[in-house]
Amino acid sequence: MYEPNWLSILPPVLAIILAISTRQVILSLGVGIWMGFCLLEGVQPLTGVAYALDGIVAVFSDAGDSKVIMFTLMIGGLIATIEKVGGVRGFIDFLQHRRWVRKAKHAQWLAFLIGVVVFIESNITLLVAGAISRPLFDKYKISREKLAYIIDSTSAPICILIPLNAWGAVVISLLASSAIENPVEVFVGAIAFNFYALAAIGVAALVIWRDIDIGPMKAAQRRTENGLMLWPGATPMVDPAIIGAHEVASDTDKARFMLLPILVMVVGMPLGLYVTGDGDLRAGSGSTAVLWAVVAALTMAWVLVLWQGKYGVTELMQIFLRGAGGLLPVAVILLLALAMGDVASLLGTGVYIAQLVQDSLPIFLLLPLLFLVSAVIAFSIGTSWGTFAIMIPLAMQIALPLELSASLFLAAVLSGAVFGDHASPISDTTVVASMAAATDHIDHVRTQLPYAVLNGGIALSGFLILGLVAL
Repeated sequence: MYEPNWLSILPPVLAIILAISTRQVILSLGVGIWMGFCLLEGVQPLTGVAYALDGIVAVFSDAGDSKVIMFTLMIGGLIATIEKVGGVRGFIDFLQHRRWVRKAKHAQWLAFLIGVVVFIESNITLLVAGAISRPLFDKYKISREKLAYIIDSTSAPICILIPLNAWGAVVISLLASSAIENPVEVFVGAIAFNFYALAAIGVAALVIWRDIDIGPMKAAQRRTENGLMLWPGATPMVDPAIIGAHEVASDTDKARFMLLPILVMVVGMPLGLYVTGDGDLRAGSGSTAVLWAVVAALTMAWVLVLWQGKYGVTELMQIFLRGAGGLLPVAVILLLALAMGDVASLLGTGVYIAQLVQDSLPIFLLLPLLFLVSAVIAFSIGTSWGTFAIMIPLAMQIALPLELSASLFLAAVLSGAVFGDHASPISDTTVVASMAAATDHIDHVRTQLPYAVLNGGIALSGFLILGLVAL
């Protein structure tokens, strides 16, 4: 039997170093898995490849893991369907015809509220909020950089606080694969301690309420008030291929194509937890519930479209497959992350690190350290989900042997990952926020960074205090 030793930490450490240096999460996780099985089986590198492949295939032997991978692909199909059939355009048309926005502050609050309400997935939240709010921001002379900041601060931070969406499903699956018996309960318990997400949302609301513009944002606002939407030489990031929300809605584009499927998914998640938990939401299967919910939402979208005769089954299937293909890289990352968690568990990585920490590192520093490490990884590789895949299994393997709160450790990882993602110029959500606001990407990064650093400081202080009080 393999005895945990200093070699046990090499696979995840190697994966982290490679992810930071190459920005290739899939490759980095694959190499970490390969090294883990080489150590575990005591075999040569070439033989280790065969063991690593078997370990990856073994992930599918767990029904919960298989369900969350299926969910990831299906949510891509759902998002593509909602966009293609005109649900987003119809929703925009619905809001614009009611003339609810009459001044600059109303436009900012609208962007904020859309980010809060449309929490199905961060990128669609950004695109919807940007498409609806951008013409209003231009009309009332509010900088596009501020629009990008507001929607960026209410997309991922909102999504990571809610277990009833794609983000929640990913986190719950990673927890379940890390020997956490009640992953939904652990996720819910982490919400109140997700200091960065809470700070990002709270500070964004304060910025709107009190018209607070810091540093580069103040200069951008002065420029906009003087009639310039962008700095001279700036390049707005607009990609019409991403979403057709900027187009004028036709008579067949209806808000219900977006609202009803999302409503079905939101209601379906807790209902699935209730059914699978025999009446106890906390005991329900998160992977099963979220899969049921997205299937129900997709079914609702198809029924609505077929009823109106907008598309046929063949066209809808093509749209679904294109959307699923768009999230295939995320599904592969999840698959490899689950395999990485399995091999780390077999190596006793968490047990060894926990013993090492007990002997050499003050316990109260664990939470701020996890927050900082997660932030550095997310900043370097530009993805929250990739950071979750690397850090959640590791954090759980440290918390469990020490008999410490899994929810607090999870909160530190989630906060750090979203912080690093917000500050990173190579983050997909940062890029999409720039695109949705039609602003220059680097200008968005520059103007958002002071707010992100402020929120990061608040979160780091919170975890330091929490470590002193709770650990």
